[in-house]
This record gives sequence, C-alpha cells and structure tokens, in this order.
Amino acid sequence: MSGQNEILSKAEDVADKVTRNSKHVLPHLARFCLVSTFFEDGIRMWVQWSEQREYMDISWGCGWFLATTFVVINLIGQLGAVAMVLTRYKVDIACGVLFFIVVLQTIAYSILWDIQFLFRNLALIGALLLVLAESRVEGKSLFAGVPSLGENKPKMYLQLAGRVLLVFMFLTLLRFEMSAMQIVQNLVGSLLMVLVAIGYKTKLSALVLVTWLNILNFYFNAWWNIPAYKPMRDFLKYDFFQTLSVIGGLLMVVSLGPGGVSMDESKKKW
Repeated sequence: MSGQNEILSKAEDVADKVTRNSKHVLPHLARFCLVSTFFEDGIRMWVQWSEQREYMDISWGCGWFLATTFVVINLIGQLGAVAMVLTRYKVDIACGVLFFIVVLQTIAYSILWDIQFLFRNLALIGALLLVLAESRVEGKSLFAGVPSLGENKPKMYLQLAGRVLLVFMFLTLLRFEMSAMQIVQNLVGSLLMVLVAIGYKTKLSALVLVTWLNILNFYFNAWWNIPAYKPMRDFLKYDFFQTLSVIGGLLMVVSLGPGGVSMDESKKKW
C-alpha cells in the first residue's frame, strides 16, 4: 500500500511540475484547442455554403431565406466568438454566443435524438463553462491592489458544472466489448472520469485523460487519411475537432485546478 502511495505521490509531483513549467502556455493552448471545433465548423459553413443551406431547406422546409440566415449566424457567430475567446475580449459574451450556437445546432440537426452527439454537445458546453470560469479568475476587490476576501462562488460552480459535463465525452468512448483490453480501457477511463468529476487528484487525472484522449482521437478520427470525396471524411473531422475541444476543456481544468467545490479543495480544510 505504501508503495502505491509513493508511486501516486511521484506521479502527482510530475503533474505539478508540468503544470508549473507550462503555466504561461497552458491557458492559451487550452483555449486554442477548446475553440477549434467552432473554428472548423465556421470555416465549413463558408466552404460548404450551398450544401449547408440546401440541407437546412430540405430538412426543415424553411425556405431559402431562413436556411441562409441559419448558415450566416453559424458562420459569423462562430468565427467572431472564436476570435473574442482567443484574444480574451468580452469572453462572457463570446461564450454566450457559442452556447447559443451549440443549442441551435442541437435542434437544427436533430441531435436531441442521437445520444452520442447529444452527449458530445453537453461535453462541449462543459468546456465552454470552463472558459467562462477562467475569465473570472480574479475576483473584484473593494480597494485597488487588495485581494478580494471570500470565495468566488460563481467561478467555483462553473468549474464544477464544467468538470461534470466533460464526463459526457468519455461516455461516448465506452465500447461494450468482451476483449480484455477493452474492459481495461473502460475501467481505467471510467475511474479517471469519476476522479475529474468529483475533483480528486484532479490535475493528474486530467493530464492522463488528455494523453489518452489524444491517442484515441488521432487513431480513430484520422480524417486526413480519407479521400475528400467520401462523406466519412466530414464525420471523422467533426469527431476529431469536437474531441480536441474537450481536450482543451481538460487542459483548462489542469490550468485552473478543480475549484472550490471539489475533494482536492476539501482535503485542504481537513
């Protein structure tokens, strides 16, 4: 038991060292990964303008004007909000726009009835909540230069909700097969999911999940290997960038820490 605790302690030390050495880069990398799916989708709206408009018109019978409006909102809303997040300009408004886009697409593409896509969109919302939490890092003080007293409760609850919603991404990766390797992957992945959700050994768990997700993403969603004329290329590209956004959310967890509503924070008070 003591040997296991020693290994775990060393792993946490490594995670802390990685976090400290990358503290100036990690938040930017996290935001970049997080908004990547919105950037890719905005570009797709531009490149596939006619196809997207025709799809909406045929699916909903809404007519040329409403179908065009849908594409324009997605194009301008996503690219504009991505620029705002990356430059940290009015991040709360940018997150609100991206949240609206996620809800709009969930309804427009009938994602509500597809559990896998719905769970991934919920994870995407969780990642956005973490970006919003990051923009609230410094609480306001009554006097300039004096740290604020008390806890930043909105930030704490945003971090909690973000962590819990990120779990939905991993639920879509579980495969119920009887092979020994798949069972091990499911068990390890589920354990790490729970640890991130409750905020226990958070930075270490999130870093391991980032590594695991990256491996799975580049292996299963290698859209660049599919010829451009095959529809599967677009599906894999969609999955790739959505997974990359959730990886950005996990990197944000590593950068910000678990927040006040977590087991890691509670342990400090014991």
